[in-house]
Amino acid sequence: MIIDEIREELFRLQDTEYRDFQSRLIPSTEGASFIGVRTPALRDLAKKLAGREDIDLFLSDLPHTYFDENQLHAFVISAIRDYGACLEAVERFLPYVDNWATCDQMSPKVFRKHRGELTGPIRRWLGSGETYTVRFGMKMLMEHYLDEDFDPAYPEAVARIRSDEYYVRMMQAWYFATALAKQYDAAVKYLEDRRLDVWTHNKTIQKAVESYRIGPETKEYLRGLKVSRGAHGESR
Repeated sequence: MIIDEIREELFRLQDTEYRDFQSRLIPSTEGASFIGVRTPALRDLAKKLAGREDIDLFLSDLPHTYFDENQLHAFVISAIRDYGACLEAVERFLPYVDNWATCDQMSPKVFRKHRGELTGPIRRWLGSGETYTVRFGMKMLMEHYLDEDFDPAYPEAVARIRSDEYYVRMMQAWYFATALAKQYDAAVKYLEDRRLDVWTHNKTIQKAVESYRIGPETKEYLRGLKVSRGAHGESR
């Protein structure tokens, strides 16, 4: 079966030093679930598997046992060329995504050509309440809707999310830091008006200041917007 073939190949590609490194980098995932396959090897394997007629057997075999299988799953999904099939595969997989790395590796290329249709699913993901589904929804807004398809309603939707989950708040900060580089006038208002919680507000500024896409004068202004916890009135 393809599932056994894939697992055998993953163990053949195993790098135990990389496995140990990954298990420290992704603490939310059990260490025993790491095989230790490097990302370029996973991408190459995904390319070989994507065209197989029986690949859906692997994509349907959820939950996977190993982190590396989840990573491979994300790469295979990202290569699906049919929008409907890709969206179905994403929806089926998202409930099983349990770490930031798998969430962030999943970036379907076909979504770029279907941005008008994608906004409905994104709204569902943002409202799901599931950590990595919400994170993925924000990531899609960041990847596809900060350029020509930008709408002020999108940062508003991200700003309205309230969560105690670190990986949700970190993606909010990443989204707004990227928005500051691409849609500055719209994004900076969320800092000036203190629309984000304290941690996300300051993390956004930190990430923006670290960005090479933002100029020195703007960075200096953003530093001046940093606030202490006691000085920041949180909204909603």
